Amino acid sequence: MSLRFVLDPDLTPRLRADIVALWTDVSNAGGAVGFVPPVTAADVHVLADPTFAGIADGPDRLLVGYSGDRLAGLLVFSDNRFPLKAHWCVLKRVMVHPDAQGTGYGSALMAEAARIGRRLGHEALHVTVRDGLGLDRFYGRLGYREIGRLPGALRVAPGDDRDEILMWLDLAPTD
Repeated sequence: MSLRFVLDPDLTPRLRADIVALWTDVSNAGGAVGFVPPVTAADVHVLADPTFAGIADGPDRLLVGYSGDRLAGLLVFSDNRFPLKAHWCVLKRVMVHPDAQGTGYGSALMAEAARIGRRLGHEALHVTVRDGLGLDRFYGRLGYREIGRLPGALRVAPGDDRDEILMWLDLAPTD
């Protein structure tokens, strides 16, 4: 089954709850979306609530992917909030439900993000990833290239510091 994408859905209480549940499930499965397991919905709200505000009040944009009626994945187009960086965008909170890993949903979500990014006039997309999880290889297969590292920038546990990898996708116009 393929994903049905919706850009800028209405952030209803139901969708907010579904996003927090997805974010919690992804985090507890080891996904690198701002937490280290175990986390609760209350923990996730610490990041989710400001994220919702940036979407509801602008200038950030939400892209969700549904498998049937189920929220299966999402990402946030996070505005740089700086005029000299208006030509590119940061993708944040990129996640696909753990049950859907390996189905191609992540690649489909990122392809849709690139398509929308072009449509919105962005010349590039930027993501940051936690080293040690193979995410750099995933994004590399999608055309992203590593443009830098912040050594030991992410402390996932005492004595377990990980690099934050900066990755970039040029959005060349397509015919």
